[in-house]
Amino acid sequence: MTEIGIGILGGGYMGKAHAVAMAAVGAVFDTALRPRLEMVCATTAASAERYRRAYGFQRATDDWQVLVNDPKVEAIVIASPQQTHRVVAEAAFALGKSVFCEKPLGASLADSRAMVAAAQSSGCPNMVGFNYIRTPASQHARQLIADGLIGEVTWFRGEHTEDFYADPDAPATWRTEGEANGTMGDLAPHMINGAMALIGPIAELIAEVETVHTDRPGGRVTNDDQGQLMCRFANGAMGQMFFSRIATGRKMGYAYEITGTKGAIRFDQEDQNALWLYLSEGDEATRGFRKILTGPAHPDYLPFCQGPGHGTGYQDQILIEARDFLRAIETQTPVWPTFEDGMAVNQVIAAAMAASEARSWQTVSTF
Repeated sequence: MTEIGIGILGGGYMGKAHAVAMAAVGAVFDTALRPRLEMVCATTAASAERYRRAYGFQRATDDWQVLVNDPKVEAIVIASPQQTHRVVAEAAFALGKSVFCEKPLGASLADSRAMVAAAQSSGCPNMVGFNYIRTPASQHARQLIADGLIGEVTWFRGEHTEDFYADPDAPATWRTEGEANGTMGDLAPHMINGAMALIGPIAELIAEVETVHTDRPGGRVTNDDQGQLMCRFANGAMGQMFFSRIATGRKMGYAYEITGTKGAIRFDQEDQNALWLYLSEGDEATRGFRKILTGPAHPDYLPFCQGPGHGTGYQDQILIEARDFLRAIETQTPVWPTFEDGMAVNQVIAAAMAASEARSWQTVSTF
């Protein structure tokens, strides 16, 4: 086993999740590389020190350049706002350090392209944090589709819906400012990434994006509340997706339905340990969707629990990401999703925003 010094930029919601994952991943997956929580960076010295004590880091700083340049920090996790992603990643790659970046890859498609170029130029391992597609159930669904169990996929419907801004009287915050923090920048990337992981590249689309609550207590809203798109995948399948932060009653509505010529699949993250499968076989009178509870037979479940049906949770998805990132560093081979995969998501979002503005179909490859 070899220690590797980890620096995490950001100590809030996602910073904590990654710190916990890096502290536990060696024990859960028996990784060859064992993370050492070397340094955490936050916006103030006081908050950085608070995170250091709470999460078990060796040191703390309020200057991201100090973290990136420190020789004991060998790999970096970017869990800070989107507008910081590019400059931190470019600096880290210039020093030959591996980078894991939370989604979306960049605050814009231009940022994403620059980050991909920096990653490729450095040759350093890189990954983007799309955690929801890593549940044992969704990994199993991906394998079933690839194996042809449900036949040729003809239709996909996906959504990422939450209700944290469903109340029109909820005050304006940083989340209501700037395109990168809107629903298309914040929630949509997860489902777009999931759709491409399950079905394949998106060839063309038409979309509609809107701000429903344009004014909130404390300020005017400058980004979008919800968006929808119709698309055609490169393999010919038809698709629909919906994204919303004002979907009353939805807490973690990362859900999809997939129809094939021999069967169908349904999944909902609010019941993340179950996958629903329909197969067109046997007596018509006894056919129907069956609920598959995840267990040790499914991908990345056994390291957490030996009992089927006991289930995994949100933090476990981040642990799986940490294992994959360490594996990429150890083997010096790309592990999906790389920065290039993250940029592909940004391309789809750029095409969707253009389609909404022009009210016409757009070809994704032109962006």
